[in-house]
Amino acid sequence: MEKQCALLFFVICIWSAQSQISTITKDTLTIEQQDSIKKNKFFKQIGNGFFPTPYVDIDLRYLIKYNQYEGIRTGLGGRTNENLSDKYRINGYIVYGFKDHTFKYNMTGGARLSKASDTWINLSYNDDLQETGSSTYLTDKRFFSFFEPRLLNIDLFHHHITKAISLEHKITPYLLSETQLSRSNITTTYKYTFFVDDTAYKEFRMSIAKVSLQWNPFNTFENMGDLEVEKEGFPNFTLQMSQSFKNVIGGDFNFFKADFRTFYKLTHSPVGNSYTEATLASGIALGKTPLTHLYHTYPNNLDKQTILQRFSVAGNNSFETMFFNEFFSDKFVTLQLKHALKPFNISKRMQPQMVFISRFALGDMNHTERHQEIEFDRLNKGYYEAGLELNKILFGFGLSFAYRYGAYHLPEFEDNVAVKFTFNITL
Repeated sequence: MEKQCALLFFVICIWSAQSQISTITKDTLTIEQQDSIKKNKFFKQIGNGFFPTPYVDIDLRYLIKYNQYEGIRTGLGGRTNENLSDKYRINGYIVYGFKDHTFKYNMTGGARLSKASDTWINLSYNDDLQETGSSTYLTDKRFFSFFEPRLLNIDLFHHHITKAISLEHKITPYLLSETQLSRSNITTTYKYTFFVDDTAYKEFRMSIAKVSLQWNPFNTFENMGDLEVEKEGFPNFTLQMSQSFKNVIGGDFNFFKADFRTFYKLTHSPVGNSYTEATLASGIALGKTPLTHLYHTYPNNLDKQTILQRFSVAGNNSFETMFFNEFFSDKFVTLQLKHALKPFNISKRMQPQMVFISRFALGDMNHTERHQEIEFDRLNKGYYEAGLELNKILFGFGLSFAYRYGAYHLPEFEDNVAVKFTFNITL
């Protein structure tokens, strides 16, 4: 009897211990899963350009930048988050340029109309600079890059005061849209006259309607607790159409613009560190369009005499041998190809990666006589550039080499060569 009682007591102890171990294991796994979800959520917010705090997310884009016109540009931006309200939001920024001694700012208020489709209506007021000839998509503000090296060398800006109303709507999980109506007062920061209809415009007013679509048909979604993680698939596509109206809310010009971009990436290794990328971008402007709203093709070369004087930081998708303000177009197409080899495993801290690059641009412009007090060339002969990068040599820094050839090849050899730093970091 005593043996039976002892055996029963032993079985009960084992069962109790196993239950406790099972409970502890489940609790441990739950804690680990929660920690993993929190980390993923945190890094997703950082990847979108925001540092989260309990009620306001700090916008990392405005902490510090540099360009040739403003010099050091620093400030603070942020947005309210769902802990404060999931129906309303306020976001904005204020920055100061130490070279032009001017404050710039933005204030935007939004109200959510539908949570299921992530539909927001926004009102905004913006007093800032924009690079002349740049192609900006409304939907791009939802994406973020930690370091935009091309900004360091830009010197051609126009000042704008813009009031806008916009509607953000997720048509499907794979199709984002934004529609905007805006009214802008624009003044160039450089000498420029737009001569049209027997009138010389030094400054002008714009009333513009825009529709922007971002289609990511191959993206995938993974649920991690209450967080849905979106993984990028390829190819993806961006389309934006703009119409400027004359005599609507004081607008000066009628013109139409269509901009398109597609990006494709093919990985050649399971961890994705060997890949091939292709980026195709194009745009066309029809009507009486001032230079501020025409196109450059992402130049990133300073107009200096020697290679060392032009030494700077290479961009992510820019023409490294094309001089700033060298070409402008009212229609263009660019194709950029990159092929990255598997990193060289020299040591744990040093794993440089070789990337081969080829770039092509073609453009043209009608009515160049309209754009006065500024000199530039047409891009109708086709622009070619080839090069290579050796990235992440040390602390994310590397070197870039590019060579300009074809119809726009320059007489002096060194004028066709660009040698620059690269900088790449990965979360």
